[in-house]
Amino acid sequence: MSVLLEFSMFPTDQGESVSAQVSLIIAEIRASGLPYRLTPMGTIVESERLSEVLALVERCHQVLDQAGCRRVYASLKLDIRKGQSNRMQAKLESIQEKIGEVAV
Repeated sequence: MSVLLEFSMFPTDQGESVSAQVSLIIAEIRASGLPYRLTPMGTIVESERLSEVLALVERCHQVLDQAGCRRVYASLKLDIRKGQSNRMQAKLESIQEKIGEVAV
């Protein structure tokens, strides 16, 4: 099974710029060992288990909680597909086969 999670999470009570707090989240994602791709508006993570990505989201929230954030916004999108793997890369390759190179 392949679980793709696209999510963004950030505090809403830490002022206009929250890159310091978001960096803590990205460090937690990196430490998870899961394949991920950072984008300007969120992060995509791939796992074989839904429970693993949901646990990662919870850990990311805990990181912000420990950093003193009292209010956190999070947006999550999930794409769960049985019988597939490496979909984060395979989806890009499928588009590139059709139209050529794309910016990633």
